[in-house]
Amino acid sequence: MAACGIAQSLPRRWYERRLTPALWPLAPLSWLFGMLALLRRWLYRRGVLRARRLPVPVIVVGNLTVGGSGKTPLVLWLVHRLRAAGWRPGIISRGYGGSGEGVRPVLVDSSPSLLGDEPVLLARRSGVPVFVGRDRAAAGLALLDAHPDCDVIVSDDGLQHYRLQRAAELVVFDGRGIGNGWLLPAGPLREPVRRLAGVAAVVWNGSPQQSVLAAATGVPQFEMRLLGRRFVSAGGGAGSCDADALRGRKLYALAGIGDPGRFFAQLRTLGLDFEAHPFPDHHPYTAADLAFAADGVLLMTEKDAVKCAPIVTGEAWGLPVEAVIGTAPGGAGLLETILEKLHGRTPA
Repeated sequence: MAACGIAQSLPRRWYERRLTPALWPLAPLSWLFGMLALLRRWLYRRGVLRARRLPVPVIVVGNLTVGGSGKTPLVLWLVHRLRAAGWRPGIISRGYGGSGEGVRPVLVDSSPSLLGDEPVLLARRSGVPVFVGRDRAAAGLALLDAHPDCDVIVSDDGLQHYRLQRAAELVVFDGRGIGNGWLLPAGPLREPVRRLAGVAAVVWNGSPQQSVLAAATGVPQFEMRLLGRRFVSAGGGAGSCDADALRGRKLYALAGIGDPGRFFAQLRTLGLDFEAHPFPDHHPYTAADLAFAADGVLLMTEKDAVKCAPIVTGEAWGLPVEAVIGTAPGGAGLLETILEKLHGRTPA
């Protein structure tokens, strides 16, 4: 139990912007983790470990840090823009949080507990084929075999999955940035910040952090805002409502995302007053988890609604969001930046 409590407190400590005394014993492990990460990347770059190149270009949308930062809305934005530009994309994902093994297709009615909450959400919202598998190269090949008309693949996460070659990498940060700047387990970083020097673009779902801006000098950077104004039924029904219909009622809000505070802040911008209940990212909800809202209305993220639909008993609403991407300094657009990489087909 003590170990579990320490593990749950780590993310909060990581984002205190400095290495607190409680994390000092983990510093040697972070140095070891960093050396192993650099060695692994070097082995792939030298060809000692072999990466698989798919017949079509791959765009990776990933994190440099642990936890969610807004990748899924960005993947949806990118897929919709690629389709509008005449491309035929597909999506691959690890299927984090799912219990399924091997490579599998994800359908709109697939089980989130089996294939993961984010892949099911992507299947419902994207209108393109979605496949999951720990081996993203195998997932990509299975997708192409089932959908040979697909001409570009977007990987939801997988920045560190070097087994899969990619034509472009997008790295997403939220307002927490890189936290204390340390690698795992003393901090939230999966790789050193200098890794940003090789990516196609950095996308900010929140205020930029100066240390990251300095490390990504010369890399196009874009602001992303997540807009959501109309709620949809979280119990699987077809109903919807706006914030006006919820004001003055007893409201509860839950969020099991990387930064639950981001969702709660969004609800406040809609003028809603509620009792907040944060949960860990990818939390496997049970009916008991929702019992606090028995005497009111429950609000949640769209990702949480995907998992909670079978266990919701009272009035509950999810809030879908759409990504809005600004232009980089100089006027360049994110889609144009990506298309340049696709036409060049230079693997990272």
